[in-house]
Amino acid sequence: MVLSKKLSEAFNAQVNAEMWSSNLYLSMSVHFKKLGLNGFAHWMKKQAEEELEHAHKMIDYAIDRGGNVTIGQINVVPTAWGSVTEVFEHVYKHEVHVSELIDKMVDIAEADNDHAAKDFLYGFVREQVEEESSAKAIVDQLKMYGEHHAIL
Repeated sequence: MVLSKKLSEAFNAQVNAEMWSSNLYLSMSVHFKKLGLNGFAHWMKKQAEEELEHAHKMIDYAIDRGGNVTIGQINVVPTAWGSVTEVFEHVYKHEVHVSELIDKMVDIAEADNDHAAKDFLYGFVREQVEEESSAKAIVDQLKMYGEHHAIL
């Protein structure tokens, strides 16, 4: 089965979103690195790499299924950030947003009766549960112990 036009467009949009997310986390990594918070900088850099990996997986899948892959312009990401807690609150909200985007793709695959696409996308659904949980746990710890204790 070839990807429908609508699902192919959804993959293109999600590839763009994943690449934007990669840049977002790289921006956060730079912010933390400039503050000397190397552990947080490393964590964000790993997140940036993971988001780019997601984009590549989606590109490969869409091509394998006969989709029309186009790489769009990546919008500018924020470069100014607040406290460590504020940054991680932003990460959590962003991951919730990404989960919603993935869910919409699953809905399209379901409407297309594309079982292979649903199976592929369920991997990302599971991944998003982990991403949201991880970000939320960090926010909760920062709030519980305070940023200064979490940094030490």
